Amino acid sequence: MPPSIPERRGPARRALSAVVAGARRFAAFLGRTWRRSLHFRVISLTMLMGLTVVLAVGALMYQGIADGLVRSKTSSAQQVALRETADVQNAFDATDKTDLTTLYNLSRDSVRRISSPLDDTSRLVVLMRAGDNARPGIPRVSTAGAGEITPPADVRGALARDPAHQQTKIITLHHADGGDVPAVMVGSRVNIPNAGAYDLYLVFPMDKEAQSLGIVRNSFAAGGLGLVLLIGACAYLATRLVVTPVRSAAHVSERLAAGNLDERMRVRGEDDIARLATSFNAMASSLQRQIGQLEDLSHLQQRFTSDVSHELRTPLTTIRMAADMIHDSRGDFAAHVARSSELLSKELDRFEALLADLLEISRFDAGGAVLSRTPVSFTALAADVIDMHEQLAQKLGVKLVLDAPTDVEVPIDRRRVERILRNLVSNAIEHGQNAPVVVIVRSNVTAVSVSVRDYGIGLKEGEADKVFDRFWRADPARARTTGGTGLGLSISLEDARLHDGFLEAWGAPGEGSCFRLTLPRHPGIPIASSPGPLQPSSVTAPKQIASGTMRTSDGGARLVSGYPSTIGTKKATNALPPTLEGEAVARPRRDE
Repeated sequence: MPPSIPERRGPARRALSAVVAGARRFAAFLGRTWRRSLHFRVISLTMLMGLTVVLAVGALMYQGIADGLVRSKTSSAQQVALRETADVQNAFDATDKTDLTTLYNLSRDSVRRISSPLDDTSRLVVLMRAGDNARPGIPRVSTAGAGEITPPADVRGALARDPAHQQTKIITLHHADGGDVPAVMVGSRVNIPNAGAYDLYLVFPMDKEAQSLGIVRNSFAAGGLGLVLLIGACAYLATRLVVTPVRSAAHVSERLAAGNLDERMRVRGEDDIARLATSFNAMASSLQRQIGQLEDLSHLQQRFTSDVSHELRTPLTTIRMAADMIHDSRGDFAAHVARSSELLSKELDRFEALLADLLEISRFDAGGAVLSRTPVSFTALAADVIDMHEQLAQKLGVKLVLDAPTDVEVPIDRRRVERILRNLVSNAIEHGQNAPVVVIVRSNVTAVSVSVRDYGIGLKEGEADKVFDRFWRADPARARTTGGTGLGLSISLEDARLHDGFLEAWGAPGEGSCFRLTLPRHPGIPIASSPGPLQPSSVTAPKQIASGTMRTSDGGARLVSGYPSTIGTKKATNALPPTLEGEAVARPRRDE
């Protein structure tokens, strides 16, 4: 069996991969810490700026010291070379023998003498014939270790052009151990009798200066590192003095937001942080008082609503009995009295509905609302709600369409969910302006949703957040066809929350509105996402809806596939705009 890929790599590559992975995790940790911790960001930036300053100042000082050492070494080398060149020239001038052998021996003695004065054995000397000297003479003479030194061409050319002055240049010497060291080369011209012009080069290695620069560099590195760490420590202490009270304020504010209104910051000293803590505590106390007042007012309002609702039931029952008796005997009355009895009965129905809604709201406020879950088919429930409103829809010329590709059974409180759907469908019929109303049932793994879409007047900007407020109406002056208490959507929202679901609204002027109810498919399992549509997509081309169960209010036809091209109704309308999520439903066309 062939070895696996990790085995082929070998231990070295596996170790390298582990190091790279660890570096990536460490970089990710630093990134998360940088984003989340103000303390860490301040310390990092302070240390980074300190490191930049230390590097800049250290580089300038190091360069200045290096330049000073080079200048000092060059100056001393020039002085020594000038003296030694004069001694060599005097030695050649003083000899009375000018044969080449004697001159060669004298050259060797002179080079050896000036290369090792006292205990200095590092100086290198080279004596060679000048480039412009064509006379035969003595060969090149050099000290040990200088045999491989070749004077630069620019120095030799400068000596040829100006033999009366020294020529100096910084060169690099290559040691046998592989290291390199800078050196100062000083070239001078000497004249040897019977041999002509010769160039004398003295090379002064800067080993001691290089060691001194190494010590300076190491000292700068250690001092700079220590200074950066000291700056970081100072930044840590300084930022801690500031960040700690801010963190304390953040923790206190989080506990205040969680409902612990008695939380306060500790006040120490009289500095800016202390004034901040004092102001924060004063704000928290003010908020606590205002919240307490609002809670008292809310409790008073809830109690008033509950007491009034319960107290009105007894006289309302008596009035209802008398009104029913009068209504049953309206045939014996005059026409105007009979009409009054009918109006009395109708208004009592609205009053009873309002009283029932107030009682339901009071139960929600008191936390006494409970669920009675039973498995219910969502498609059947939506179809039943549509059947309840068929007569009203036909009266107003509105077509009701049910889009439910698949059926799903969910444990819910049927009475409460049916009340939600009744409110949504009745509102859609009332505000639909004779346009179709589409009820869309969708489901996924965690949730089931019902979207009620109309194509009426829609909602203005900001009204989608207000439709669930108690007694709120988009246009209070508009005459209502179906009547209402203004509490239907508020109760629907509480019913949805009681099921651990949510109720949402969308609308745009002239484009209609959509209300989406989303409930968990299984109690106790959170909703991951709502499966149903809420806002129309940007797709403009009509698209046939997938196969499923369809239902219209003007005949109860059920279709097995997508919507037909037209659906006959008693009152014809224009074509529908694109519906939700790119889907379109064909609207009947007006007969010309």
